[in-house]
Amino acid sequence: MLDLIKGRRVEDALNTLAFTKKRVAAKVEKLVRSAVENANYLSSEKNIDVDLDNLYVKHAVANDGPRMKRIRPAPMGRAFRYVRRIAHIEIALAERGKNGAADLATVVGEEQAVAAPTKKKRVAAKKKSVGKKAVAKR
Repeated sequence: MLDLIKGRRVEDALNTLAFTKKRVAAKVEKLVRSAVENANYLSSEKNIDVDLDNLYVKHAVANDGPRMKRIRPAPMGRAFRYVRRIAHIEIALAERGKNGAADLATVVGEEQAVAAPTKKKRVAAKKKSVGKKAVAKR
């Protein structure tokens, strides 16, 4: 679903989502409209030069979210477990024509996490494998 709108102008993406017969299309359309409003807010309130006509969908990804474990009644007094899955949808808009410009409106936070210092792995000394048993000296 998100592959349909990646790289398209915002207007084309909204038209595509409006006429797509998928249940998730309405939610993605609402998300894109929210991103456009965030870009509009940046241009009016924060005095960042944003041309809303040149916006396009730069990044659109659905990641796994938390899983909720639920129980469904089953015959003979038993219970079946099932998992309700949730997705996190990330959409980023950028302005076409501005080279090297950062993302203008990001609906879901794309903050880059500070990389924690990784522990150095110790290189274990490899033992020589002996193919045959050692022969006793005479």
